[in-house]
Amino acid sequence: MTESNPQPTTAPASSAPAGRPATTGGGPRGDGGPSRPTRRRFGGTNAQIRSALGFYRVMAYLTGTFLILLCIEMLVRYGAGYDLIAGGTDAATNTTVPLGLNMIAADNLSGGLNLSTGILIVHGWLYVLYLIADFRLWSLMRWPFTRFLVIALGGVVPGLSFVMERRIHREAEHELVANPKAARRY
Repeated sequence: MTESNPQPTTAPASSAPAGRPATTGGGPRGDGGPSRPTRRRFGGTNAQIRSALGFYRVMAYLTGTFLILLCIEMLVRYGAGYDLIAGGTDAATNTTVPLGLNMIAADNLSGGLNLSTGILIVHGWLYVLYLIADFRLWSLMRWPFTRFLVIALGGVVPGLSFVMERRIHREAEHELVANPKAARRY
């Protein structure tokens, strides 16, 4: 005859102190020892992070748009040999042209505003603001430095800023919802 075990089979009691979540083994070095529960902490309040997210979104769209314009401008300038001029005077007819293409070799337009150079300058300054928005969001979310570098690439690879903005915005929103107590309270 076999004897049955009258003791109930339940899960072992947790050794965690009251009020603290139980942890599983695995340890910080992977040695199987106890590990601390991971707590997500942000570098700012919920409002600050959402503000940084909005600023990043605006700068990503502006920088991406001007980067595409810059690529088109480079194709026109170096592929076809033209600059885009606003308000120049045509050398042949001596009339004012509201918007025209200046053939770089012939220099058929004089005066006016060189929009080709303007696109270069505006994109450069927008990229600086994009990096500031990137840094602000990165520091408030406390992401790894590699994420900062990947986001920064969005301003120099055509079209990537639009893709990165959607991805980063979605991830940041998900982290804010998943960790409601992680933001600072001032």
